[in-house]
Amino acid sequence: TPPAHILPPPGEQSLEDALSAMRMLLDQHGYVIALYGAAVDPTARQRLHTVRSVLESDRVALVRSDLPPLGLAVLVRQLRQLSTADLSPGVLAGAVRLLAHYVHAGALLGSVARLGRLPVPLRAQARSWLPGGRFGVLAAPVPQLVRVGGEATLEGPGYATRLTVATGQLNGDWVTGELADQWRVASLEPATAPPESSRWWGTGRFVEFAAAIPDVSMLYQIVCSVRRSTCHWCGLELIGDRCVFCQAPVPPARPAVTAPRAGG
Repeated sequence: TPPAHILPPPGEQSLEDALSAMRMLLDQHGYVIALYGAAVDPTARQRLHTVRSVLESDRVALVRSDLPPLGLAVLVRQLRQLSTADLSPGVLAGAVRLLAHYVHAGALLGSVARLGRLPVPLRAQARSWLPGGRFGVLAAPVPQLVRVGGEATLEGPGYATRLTVATGQLNGDWVTGELADQWRVASLEPATAPPESSRWWGTGRFVEFAAAIPDVSMLYQIVCSVRRSTCHWCGLELIGDRCVFCQAPVPPARPAVTAPRAGG
């Protein structure tokens, strides 16, 4: 699997160095898909737009994802794997939003009192202050929250997945045991929690997880099953309703016009 290039935040890299790094990536690969989470620091997001603007390049796609940190990391790995297939840059960039629907990302939390990115019922917030409370939270593809130990369960995928688990300051037996059994995952994979996870979930007491399709050939079939079109602005092949590189929308399909038949 080809490695991903990590773009350092502005506090760790000057603008000049960031421009040089992006030029080098473009020279090596031709196109760059820069994927970032919705919770990324605004200065880092602004740096990406500044680099793209200064380079005046339509070969850099800036793609935002609402997945939590571990789910986003799993999605990036899928894109890295698919980058070796015969997919054009526009199709691969457009696959970000498509494949995100197949990632079930969530966490086991010791408290949801500071979980501001998802809707949390007031009763659950009140129970967060009680000692020993734990909550199963699903952020994607559909937000859901259950109290661990109750009758409700998180709705999982209806297809074979690999469950990637990153343990924080909380016991993860519920995730690797009960949840994995309910979701009938094909395999378990330990991982290190991304640095942004604590801020995303609003607590350091978490176990983050992401269930995703591990079969690259299946991912390839999903992407190839979507209708493709050609961007009328930059000419790239794409999927979806907008070119991710130049942001040009796909024009609406013209209605078919039939000529009236001549009367007898």
